[in-house]
Amino acid sequence: MTEERDALIEAVREFADAELAPNAERWDAEQHFPIDTLRLAGQLGLGGVYVREDVGGSGLSRLDAVAMFEELAKGDTTIAAYISIHNMVAWMIDTFGDDAQRERWVPGLAAMTDLGSYCLTEPGAGSDAAAITTSARRDGDDYVINGVKQFVSGAGSSAVYIVMARTGEPGAGGISAIVVPDGTPGLGFGRNEEKMGWHAQPTRQVILDDVRVPVANRLGAEGDGFGIAMRGLNGGRVNMGACSVGGAQWALDQALRYVHERETFGAPLASNQSILFTLADMETELQAARALLQRAAVKLDEGAPDVVSACAMAKRFATDAAFSVANSALQLHGGYGYLREYGIERVVRDLRVHQILEGTNEIMRLIVGRNLVHGG
Repeated sequence: MTEERDALIEAVREFADAELAPNAERWDAEQHFPIDTLRLAGQLGLGGVYVREDVGGSGLSRLDAVAMFEELAKGDTTIAAYISIHNMVAWMIDTFGDDAQRERWVPGLAAMTDLGSYCLTEPGAGSDAAAITTSARRDGDDYVINGVKQFVSGAGSSAVYIVMARTGEPGAGGISAIVVPDGTPGLGFGRNEEKMGWHAQPTRQVILDDVRVPVANRLGAEGDGFGIAMRGLNGGRVNMGACSVGGAQWALDQALRYVHERETFGAPLASNQSILFTLADMETELQAARALLQRAAVKLDEGAPDVVSACAMAKRFATDAAFSVANSALQLHGGYGYLREYGIERVVRDLRVHQILEGTNEIMRLIVGRNLVHGG
């Protein structure tokens, strides 16, 4: 790590400590989406971490991003996860958009004066993403989009929605990626879902009822959408793994403090050998997860041929390990871990969904297994 990178990570750590950590419990309890705080994150360069600098991005590496998202998640796992999704949207437009599209949408996303949402999953199409039915019918120089997207983070607050819609035949080859700006007639939203965790960010349906947007809003060519979506998810999986590790590291730090302070049977918990074994396993799991994430990030930066499998492997391991570590931290706190004021139960709730989103961990295993067998 260079001195410049050290300074960058320290700046993110200070932001998380000052702006996220003191508010995380309240935001969770009040189900408050802190848009003003996201604007501050944008001023720090966190809205376009690996977006090119000519449109306002920070131009950093995926390896830098892994370290930054871990620090953000130590402050608030929910907000760190949303910033990850927002970065995926900004990156997609920066990478696959033409000059006009990049100049129109990316500067606001990079500054987080505009927020972004990613619309792939549907009520009837989750893991089988190629089965989406949202349609985009060509009408002259416009597309007319109809369908419903499910589990959309930031929906109702975002300025930019990347919608995966069917412009052609069934299957992956018939899907296109289309940018739908907020305020477009026919764009609506479902209720804010009541979730186990992630209370501080809205999750809603995005409803598209004869939404008309110019064909010029399409990213890439017709039929490129599925590939764009999957490439976006490679990075999203690594970032979400980093968010998991950050949340779990925070929980481990709380547990270490607690076992030194708490006495039972006349001695600190830290003197109990079984407690030491548990702590050792927690640390080992997080170190291993961090290493796999860094490996996948380097492969993303280098465009390695096995990047899909590397990202899937890292996401599966990191999110499983982090949830286990956070759950162990709760157990080490005993009854106090179950109380809201200690914060552990919030992190456990937040991290549980990371094993599902950006591709369930069962799908991650399927990707890795198929690549092993078929040499992909």
